[in-house]
Amino acid sequence: MSREIIEALRQIEKEKGISFDTLMSALEDALHSAYKKSPDAVDHAAVEIDPESGEMRVYQLIFPEHVDVEALRIINEEGDEIGLDLTGIDEDEIERFEVTPDNFGRIAAQTAKQVILQRIREAERDLMYEEYVDRVGELVTGVVQQSDSRYTLVELGRVEALLPRSEQIDGERYDHGARIKAVIIKVQNSTKGPQVILSRRDERLVRSLFELEVPEIADGLVEIVNVAREPGFRCKIAVISHADGVDPVGACVGPRGSRVRMVVSELRGERIDIIPYHEDPARFVAKALSPARVREVLVDDEDRQATIIVPDDQLSLAIGKDGMNAKLASKLTGWRIDIKSQTAMAEEEESLDYDDEGEGVAGQCMAITGSGKRCPNQAVPGGRYCSIHAEQMEQEPEGATADEAADGAGTTAAEGDGE
Repeated sequence: MSREIIEALRQIEKEKGISFDTLMSALEDALHSAYKKSPDAVDHAAVEIDPESGEMRVYQLIFPEHVDVEALRIINEEGDEIGLDLTGIDEDEIERFEVTPDNFGRIAAQTAKQVILQRIREAERDLMYEEYVDRVGELVTGVVQQSDSRYTLVELGRVEALLPRSEQIDGERYDHGARIKAVIIKVQNSTKGPQVILSRRDERLVRSLFELEVPEIADGLVEIVNVAREPGFRCKIAVISHADGVDPVGACVGPRGSRVRMVVSELRGERIDIIPYHEDPARFVAKALSPARVREVLVDDEDRQATIIVPDDQLSLAIGKDGMNAKLASKLTGWRIDIKSQTAMAEEEESLDYDDEGEGVAGQCMAITGSGKRCPNQAVPGGRYCSIHAEQMEQEPEGATADEAADGAGTTAAEGDGE
């Protein structure tokens, strides 16, 4: 029987990738614990297994008086003694007497079986953890097993993942047996195996779904630069093309909207705006406010702030319900956005005070906008113009308007259609 145990350990080493020494050490510890529970067990013992023949022997250890044996005891999580730590002790000082019980072979067989099964379970848990720990951010498809007020349990094959309430989209139902897509946001090890945490709210879900539906994104011809999302309601993505002749927006929309429709369907009706990315911040911000039409954009590069002027009938559309459109546009572009109607902007300009010579208030920018009004911004300290117009106006011939200068510098985006 002893020889069969050694052969079984060698086989497990090959199939499961668990080292033979690790298995032998675990078996010796388990046999020591089993022996200590027998009625005739001596106070201090050691179990040794011959790695070739598999012969198992128990030795009584007698220590000299100056050795604190209690400090040498190794205790497992269950509180059982599984051996003695003899590190640093001269073996010549220890007396050894064989005390192997007559029925130790039967005890060894039972214990070996338990140890082998336990080590196999631990190895499989470790392998599953290693399989999933590098898949954080990856899109997975699973089957809903059960759902309650705390989380939804999703089967991913050999692993059951958790979709916590905080990562679920409000209003979505996860019925038993339904297939859902989600992204892995966290993997942690536990005594029961790897715990995989999923999310339906993460922005990477949108990226992965488009990569799944749009071949140009999977091939690297089109890139999603940024995603701004209000899960369950609305999402904006900024896309750019890295290949001539490839329209990034058209690629994501697909023939007759088929591609974006598949993504919207998987997100249970969440509205998606696809925005062409532009290096010019004014144009990018104007497009980000889609579907509202933008009349003019004034940008402050230092504070990364943009003032958006829209036609009066586009103001509510630009702001969106509960300010959602403006908030998502700001998140997508990384710029603070202030939206004003043309009427409000005109009234603001007319309300400015001018001195007797019509030169404007002290410290006001000297630039003239396309409407013929003085720029309402404050001039930079010690200068004649605000941070928007300072550099470009000084490079223009005298008499050039702010819009003429801005036209060359790209600070004004007129009539942005937001498509």
